[in-house]
Amino acid sequence: MKSWIEIADNSDFSIHNIPFGVYKSAHGPRVATAIGDYVVDLFELNAAGLLSHFNIPNEVFKSAYLNDFITLGKTTTNGVRLRLQELFSDEHTELKDNQALRDAAMWPMNITEMMLPVQIGDYTDFYSSEDHATNVGKMFRDPANALLPNWKHLPVGYHGRSSSIVISGTPIHRPKGQTKLDTEELPTFGPSKRLDFELEMAFIIGKETQLGDTISTADADKYIFGMVIFNDWSARDIQKWEYVPLGPFLAKNFGSSISPWVVTMEALEPFRTKGAVQDPKVLPYLEYQGEKNIDINLDVLLTPPNGTENTISQSNYKYMYWTMEQQLAHHTVNGCNVRVGDMMASGTISGPEQTSFGSMLELSWGGKNALTLNDGTERRFIEDGDTVTMRAYAVHNDKRVGFGEVKATILPAK
Repeated sequence: MKSWIEIADNSDFSIHNIPFGVYKSAHGPRVATAIGDYVVDLFELNAAGLLSHFNIPNEVFKSAYLNDFITLGKTTTNGVRLRLQELFSDEHTELKDNQALRDAAMWPMNITEMMLPVQIGDYTDFYSSEDHATNVGKMFRDPANALLPNWKHLPVGYHGRSSSIVISGTPIHRPKGQTKLDTEELPTFGPSKRLDFELEMAFIIGKETQLGDTISTADADKYIFGMVIFNDWSARDIQKWEYVPLGPFLAKNFGSSISPWVVTMEALEPFRTKGAVQDPKVLPYLEYQGEKNIDINLDVLLTPPNGTENTISQSNYKYMYWTMEQQLAHHTVNGCNVRVGDMMASGTISGPEQTSFGSMLELSWGGKNALTLNDGTERRFIEDGDTVTMRAYAVHNDKRVGFGEVKATILPAK
C-alpha cells in the first residue's frame, strides 16, 4: 500500500499506522490522525462527508479527548482507520484532489500542539520485566534469590495517580520528600537526589466492564484500544524509604509522561512475536494462546542542558515476561471494573544486556557506575536541566509503525 503523501522511509507515521490523538486547532481541540509529517483533522474530514458511512456526530471529533471516539467500539474505530488508509492511498483521489479540504484539514506536524489523548480515569503500573525485576532484586535483596516468591505466579502491580500523567513536552519539577541514608538514624526532607526515568509502554482500555465482571486472556484484546510510550518518573531515594510496607507513593505520583499518539492494536498486529517461556506454569486464568508479545524497538536519549542527545538505552517491548492480556486478566479476575480511557503501564522494560536496561538505577547499578555523556559530563541519575526522550517503533518487512516520542525536561524543585 502506497500513499500520495510524501512519507520518509523512517517515518513513524506510515500509511500502515494511522494512530489517533488530539491537537489544538484554531477552533479548539480536534481529534486527529497522523501520516508522514502531517496532522490530519478528522472533524474536517467528517464534516466534508468523507467519513459519512460511520454516522459519527461531528461533536465526537471536537472533543478534548479520544474517549467518546473510543467508546464507539472497535468495529467503528478500526473502520475509520481503514477508511483513512483508503483516503491516503494513491489509489483514491477524494482527498488528494480536494485542495481546499487539504488546506483545512492537513497541518504540518512541527507547527501543531498535541494534547493529552485520553481522559484517564484510573492508572495502574505493573512490574513485568524479568530482567528489570532481577536487577533490582540483585541490588537491594539477595542476589541469589532476586525475584520475590510471587513474581513468576502473577503480574505484580499497583494503583498509581492519573492526575499527574502529562503529555510529552511538559516539564517535570524535581520532587521533594523524605529520604534516609543508611548511615543516619533519622530521615531528612528535601529534593530527591536520585531522580530516575523508567522506560515503559502503556495500553489504554477501549471497552468498559461492570463491577464483578472479569476479562479472560482470550478476550483481553477486545478491551485494549491501543498503546502509548510511558515514562514513569521515579525518585529512588524517596522510594527506598517509603515503600515498606505498601509500595511506592510520593516517589511515583509526582509525574508521568506519555506520547501524544495512540497506536491501535490493529496497527501493531503484524509485529506480534513469541514471548518468554513462563516457568513455573501459570494458573489457568493466566494461560493464553498464540503470540502475544510485540516487537517494538525502544530508545532512551538523555540531553544535558545546552548539549546534544546521548543514546543511553536501546531495549525492546518483546522482553516483557507478562503480556498485556495477562495483566488485564489478572487486574480484573477479582471483579475490578475497567472504564474507557483507563491506562495500564507495563513497568520498566529492560533487556538482558546492560545497554538495554530501562532505568538509570540499572544503568548506573544503583549509582555505583557513572555514565559518561558525549560532552564529558557524567550521570548516575537525572539532573536539573536534563531532557529525557523516549522513542518507539516496530519494523517488519516493508511495514514501519512508530509512536513518535515522549520527552520532558527536569526543572528544579519548587
